Parts: sequence; structure tokens; C-alpha cells
Amino acid sequence: MTSPIKNLSAVTVVSQREISQEATGRRNAPVCRAVGSGPAVAWLKESVKEPLALSTRRKIPVQLVARHAERREFDGLVTSAAVGRGGAVVVAGEAGIGKSALVDAVVEALDGFQVLRAAGTEFEHDLLYATLHQLCAPVLDHRRGLPAVQRRALEAVFGLGAQTSPDPLTVGLAVLGLLHEVAKDTPVCCVVDDAQWIDDASRRVLVFVARRVSAERIAMVFATRDAGASSGFAGLPRLPLTGLDDEDARALLGAATHIGPDGEVIDRILAEAHGNPLALLEFAHHAEPFGVPGPRRFRASVVDTLEEQFVHRFERLPDATRSLVVLAAAEPVGDLDLLRSAARRLGLDAAGFTHAENAGLLVLGPLLRFRHPLVRSAVYASATPEKRRGMHGALAAVTDPETDLDRQAWHRAHAVIDADEDIAAELERSADRARLRGGFAAAAAFMERAGQLTPAPDRQATRLLVAATLRLRAGAPDAARALVTRAERRRMDDEGRAKARLLRARIEYQHSHAPRATVRLVDAVTELAPPEQARDTYLEAFASFMYNDIHPGLLRDLGVRIRERAPQRETAGPADLLLDALLDQAMLPVERAVPAMRDAVAAYRAADSSPGPWRMNLLCQVAIDLRDDEAAEEIADRQVDEARRQGSLASLPQALRYQAVARVSVGRFDEAAASLGEARAVDEAAGTVPLLGPELVLTGFRGDEERFAELRELVGREGRPFEAAGEHYARAVLHNGLGNYEAALDAALTARRRNQAGSYSIWAVYSELVEAAARAGRGEDAADAMDHLEALARANPVPWAVAECLRAQALLERGDCDALYRQAIDRFARTRVRVLHARARLTYGEWLRRENRRAEARDELRAAHDTLSCIGARGFAERAARELRATGEQPRRHGEDPLGLLTAQERLIAGKVAAGATSKEVGVMLFLSPRTIDTHLRNVYRKLGISSRRQLRELSL
Repeated sequence: MTSPIKNLSAVTVVSQREISQEATGRRNAPVCRAVGSGPAVAWLKESVKEPLALSTRRKIPVQLVARHAERREFDGLVTSAAVGRGGAVVVAGEAGIGKSALVDAVVEALDGFQVLRAAGTEFEHDLLYATLHQLCAPVLDHRRGLPAVQRRALEAVFGLGAQTSPDPLTVGLAVLGLLHEVAKDTPVCCVVDDAQWIDDASRRVLVFVARRVSAERIAMVFATRDAGASSGFAGLPRLPLTGLDDEDARALLGAATHIGPDGEVIDRILAEAHGNPLALLEFAHHAEPFGVPGPRRFRASVVDTLEEQFVHRFERLPDATRSLVVLAAAEPVGDLDLLRSAARRLGLDAAGFTHAENAGLLVLGPLLRFRHPLVRSAVYASATPEKRRGMHGALAAVTDPETDLDRQAWHRAHAVIDADEDIAAELERSADRARLRGGFAAAAAFMERAGQLTPAPDRQATRLLVAATLRLRAGAPDAARALVTRAERRRMDDEGRAKARLLRARIEYQHSHAPRATVRLVDAVTELAPPEQARDTYLEAFASFMYNDIHPGLLRDLGVRIRERAPQRETAGPADLLLDALLDQAMLPVERAVPAMRDAVAAYRAADSSPGPWRMNLLCQVAIDLRDDEAAEEIADRQVDEARRQGSLASLPQALRYQAVARVSVGRFDEAAASLGEARAVDEAAGTVPLLGPELVLTGFRGDEERFAELRELVGREGRPFEAAGEHYARAVLHNGLGNYEAALDAALTARRRNQAGSYSIWAVYSELVEAAARAGRGEDAADAMDHLEALARANPVPWAVAECLRAQALLERGDCDALYRQAIDRFARTRVRVLHARARLTYGEWLRRENRRAEARDELRAAHDTLSCIGARGFAERAARELRATGEQPRRHGEDPLGLLTAQERLIAGKVAAGATSKEVGVMLFLSPRTIDTHLRNVYRKLGISSRRQLRELSL
């Protein structure tokens, strides 16, 4: 395969970064070529220009040699990307180690690629999507090929459309789609330099894209000082750059400096630079006698020493030139027209930028660039606060508010000392704009600065509290807590103090979800929040405890606390009814709890407007506990549709998981697996830790003991909740299917004990308890469970609840077993719950065999085996097969499922396509590009022996 890097095998590759050198008076010096033996960088002097003056510096275009292993890594990346196997790499190393030089050299040598570049800067770290603007602006016209929802999200990011608050995941998919459109014409290489400083919103999007280009003609390259977990690039391939060994360092010094053969001087420079190429050159150019690189602090790092060297060089410039360099350091974009206008406003001659370029501090071109980011930070830090404020003031005055209002506000904010309500108000408006575009971190930064500049103490406190709220929404509880503390030190009225206390309680709750934090939040909300907010908080707090209550009894205690504090309403809305239902279910006997539960389900089903996906999750579980199969499926599907329609990707995963639970109940396991697969795709895209309860339930019904053990090991780890209710129920189902009745009974009894102590247990576990106890010969342990099932059937006599009760009575032999089983089967036949219908026929067949009614037993066991096999309930199907063999009949062997050859991802995609979705539509659902979807489809066709979507639709998926 031909490499897209020109002359890759040659010894040298031209670098765009230039290294300056003191004038030495030498003319037309010969080219010096330095070669190294290890994976190192050497710099090669190509030519020396005529000396300008003894005090000026020459620019020497340099060439990059060696780094052979690293260049081979790049070659593999871009070669694969050119043929549709894209990838990403993070080049990591300390400042001055040669990251940019290596990337520049490789990119300069690319042939046939569209190269898109961006760089992070310290000063734009809080500006929303600043880096994304740099990278995507040149190709934004390609957005016309995107699906409407993605196009609108991208236009919102760039301020081109009316949409506000675009979902970050949708923005990520839109950028992936944009690059996919560009790559249709030519391969794309995206380069992001100084990635440690890119704004958080851009970083999330770019990492999202980098993880999804494996089937694209796209290469992603990030250069950063830190590629660890804290940098946000963990999980991407990493290419570390280290210092040069002594041989290569000496070669570099010989090639690019005027140092003679004085071994002692060279040894001292090598010792000080620790192999850092930039440090080697700087120390060599500015070495004092015996190779000491000028004055430096004791035990200062190489990077600190480099910054000191740059400051020393900066301080040798004329006053006017120094002012220009500080001006450039305060302007992160490098817009020369803007800088010239600001210079004129300050009475400075912009021609002085040339002197700074000759001094090796910056490079002029279409944009002004500092020779190294360390130069910018060193120069800016060395300027006096007064000087910096003056520069920001000039930049604010010449920034066009029509095109860059937020950056103008930011400069104005850094140009003043005293509080200024006008500037604070403008920053508050910038915060509002950032919030509407989904940038909570950027909005918080604007609002925090607005608070600092607010003259009135009470209004200052209010703005700081708003900033704290935004920090919390951005996922920074520690920063939010610090802002609340600052606000509390200002003068506040009673309302302000109440807001601060409430916000502090919410921060503690958000940080840990610990029992004490939850109780404090409930108390604070009761005392301080308006009724609507209080009710929503009660629901949120109670729901989080239901599934993560590791201390039995605390849920009931919390319910009592909420019941005492919740205001009574004459007219209760759906949310009030839901809260009442959850509280009654936790605190009252079954027959007294059911009416409120039924009212809540009925109210939500009748409501015209959406109650919000997370509330519908709770309602779906209430419907399942009531054994209302029709309501459970309707609510589950509605919440998924609602989350999709609103683009609420934060709530979609949990909505899909409840849809999966509903699908399991009705025996549609493949559809449940598809919902869980899509939920995992969203979680992976968002970088969130998935909940495991619904997958445990599906795995339990499938009888996959090995997978169940793997999932169970993950429960409660890596930030996951313990999900005790789901785990106990799923474990009981698994072991009942496998015939391990003692283990099933242990799980079900644990759930019952927790419920008796005041914790939540899934009501379906009582049916599993009865079956396990009956088969283990411990019917006395099922008495409480039987009472629960009978009470539910009386209070809510729907077919599912009555059928479960009848089957349980038959299992415990409480009456005419034959009649009870037949009535249970008849009632189950009126529901959608196929798997429980089949299980009822299984237990009836088992009873018939033990009654020596083998012919009748065969009919029931055969029907149960066929249905359970078809559904995929392998544990229960094998149990039916064993019973069928015991009657003298061999169970029917079902042919091998060709879909079993597919991976979970392939099966999910095949199901979506078979249902009529296009590649673009499936890509939107799964956060993959259309090209990636097509790659998966080709694999599906090959494995299934088909060649078209039509044939795929004809299969039973």
C-alpha cells in the first residue's frame, strides 16, 4: 500500500516550526546533518541567513530526523485512514519535547489529505466550543448533507440557527457526520495542538469523534502535555515522546548551534536540559560560562527554566515591542488585523511585531503565532496587572460586538479592577447565551466573573449562586461548593441565604447520594423551596433510594420524613399521584398501596403532555409491579419515543432499559437485547457508567449463568449503584430456570427480608419465591409471599396478577391443583406475558408427570419447551427438556439460529435495518457514522449468506 506521506523513507522531513539562533557572523554555513540511532529527534540546520545585526536573531528553518518509530506510527495511522480504516493518536510529552515539530513534519508531508487544524489556548479554555470553531469552520458548508437534527445542532454551536441547548452527544454525532461528508471527497486529517487547553465542550466532542472513525477516511491527532485520565484523552492510543539520549542531543547541538567542541560546556547543557530539544537549543544559545543557562531558581524544572529564559529574552526588547508582545499574548486567536487596530489604539507601531519575530518569540503569517505556548504564558505572566488590563481594554474596544460579543465581554472583564455593573450585566448575558447552547462550564465561568465585578453585595451573591448552580450542572460539585462559600460571605437577605443552603444541600446530594445527604436535601427543600420544586426533589430523592438502598430501613424512614413534610393538595396532579404511589408502596400493606399506584398509572396514561422521561421510568416499574402488562409496555414505549423526539439523550438510556424490562416480561428477549444495546451505545458515547439491573434480569431469564456472574461482579463498582432489588430478582429467576432451587430461594428470601425491613423489592420476586420454595420442599417459607400475591390479586384483579396467584396456589397445593393450573394458564393466555404463560405450562407439566399423567404432561411440556426455546429462555427450556425426557419423549431439536453468528452490535444493527431504518438513521440511534453502519452490514451479509436489505427483512429478527 502506498504511504500518503511523501518521502517518508528519506532521512529528513521539513518542519514548519522554526528555531532561532544568535547571529554569529558566519555566512552561507554548510548544511549540517545529524543522525541518531534511537527513537529521538535531531534538528538539522538547512541554511543561515545574512546577519541582520549583532543584537538580532536569525530564523533557521529546521528539519526533523530520526523519531523513526514514532513516524512509522503516524504512517500506519494515515495510510489506514486513506483506505477507510481511520483512527486516532495522542502525542504526549512535556513542553518543548517536540510534539508539535513531529506533528508538523508529518502533516506537511501528507499527500492528498484535507488537513484541519486547531489549537487550544489557556485564554479560551472557558469559551464554549472555541476549538471546535477553529477546526470545523473551513468545512462548515458540508453540513447541508447532515440529517436535520444534526445540522440544527451544529448550526446552534456556530450561532447560525435558532435552536438552543443542543445535546452534546448530538453535536458529537454532527461533527462526525460533517467530517464524514468531507471525507467522501478526500481523506481528512484533524490535528489539535496544545490539547491540554481546549475547552471542555470541544474536548468531549472531539474524543467522541476520535472513538468512532474506525470505518472512516479520517485520522485524528492530538498533541498534549498530559494524556492521563485527568486530561480527558484516556482510552485513546497514546504516543509518548521522551527526551533525547545523549548521542542525539549532542547531534542536535552540533547541527543547530554555534557551540564549539568544549566538552564541559556541552555536558553541563545536557545535564540541565534532560534531553528536552527546546531546552537544549535555548540553553545553548543563552549559556553563561561553563554551560550554565543563565540565572535560575534552585531545583527549578526544565519547563520553569525555559519560561525564565523566554522572559529574559522578552525583557531585552524595547519598551514598545514588549507592549506589543503582551498585547499578542492577551489575544488568543492571533488575528493580526485585530492586533494592529488595538496597537493603533494604544499608540503603538505594529511594525514592532517584526522585532519580536526576529527575537524568536513569535512567528508572523496569516495569523500571529507564538514560537511556543510557553512563550505566551511566560510573557503574559511577567507583565504587570496594569499592563495586562490595558491590553485587554484595547482588545475589547476593537473587537466587533456583532460577530464576537462574548469575547469582547471577556476582554472587558479583564480590563477593569473596580466593580462595574455594565460589564457584569454583559457577562451575565454571555452566560445566558452559553447556557442556551448547552455550555454549562462556559456559562459558569462567565457568571463567576460577573459576580466578581458586581458592585452590589446582594446581587453579587446572587450571581455567584447562579455560577455555583451552573458548575454543579457541568459536573463540578467541588467548584460549585467553593462558589457557595464565597456567596455566603457576602451580604444576603433571607431568600438568598435560603437559596445558598438549598444549593449546598443539593451539591452534597449530587456528590454522594449518601443517606445523610439525601435527608438533608429533603429537609432543606421542605423548608426553603417552592412546593413544585419540593415535590420534584422528593421524587428524585426517593427514587434514587429505591434502587440504591444499601441500608435496609432507610427508604421507609425517608418515606416517613417526606410524608410528614409534603404539602397536601386539594387537586393532585400526575406527579403528586406518583409520589403518593411510591410512598404508599414503600410504607403500606399491598391492598392499601394498590389504589394510589393504579391512580398514578391511570393519570399518566391519560395526560396529554409528557411528564418527563425519568418520571415515566418510575411509573413503568409501578405498572410492572401492578402486573399491568398493557400499561407497562405502553409507558415504556412512550418514554422512549418522548426521549427520542426531544433529543433527550441524558434520559434515553434509562428509558431504553425500562423498555427492555417490559420486553422481557412479554417474552420478546431479542427486542429487549436491542434496547439494552442501544442504551449501552448512548452510555458509551456520553462516557457514563451504565446501570446493570435490566441486563441482569434479561440474563437471568436467558439462563446465562456465566454472563450473569460477570455482570454481578460489576454491580456497585466503578460508581455504579448496588441495584439490590434488581439483582435479587434476577438471581432468583436465573436459578429457578437452572433448577437450583435452594439458590433461587436464598435470593428471593433476601429480597423479602429487605422489604420487611423497609427497602424496596420488585414485587415479581414473590412469585419466584413461591416456585423455589415449593420445588425445594420448603413451602412454609413461602407463606408471606403467598399472602402478597393473594392481596395483589384481590386489590388489582387483572389477568396477570390473578394468573400468578393461581399458579402459586397450585405450586403450594392450596386447593385443586389441576383446576388451579388450568385457570392460571387460561388467565396467562389473555395477557402478553408469553414467558410466564410458558412457565405456567412447564410447572403444570411437571405436576402432571409426578401424577403419572404422562400423555397430558407431554402436551404441556412440549408446548412449554417450544415456546421457551423460541423466546430464548434457555434455562427454563432445558428444564422443560429434562422433564420431557422423563416422560419418554425426546424434545424437538431446534435448528441452529444463524443470528447466533452475529456479534451483539451486528445483531442490533441488523434488527434496525430489517425494521426499515436507513444507515443514517441507525447511525443517529447508535452514535456511529453511516460508513461504520455499512461496514457492520457487510459483515452481517457475509455471515448470514445474504446480499441485500430485502433478504435481511425476510429473516426473523
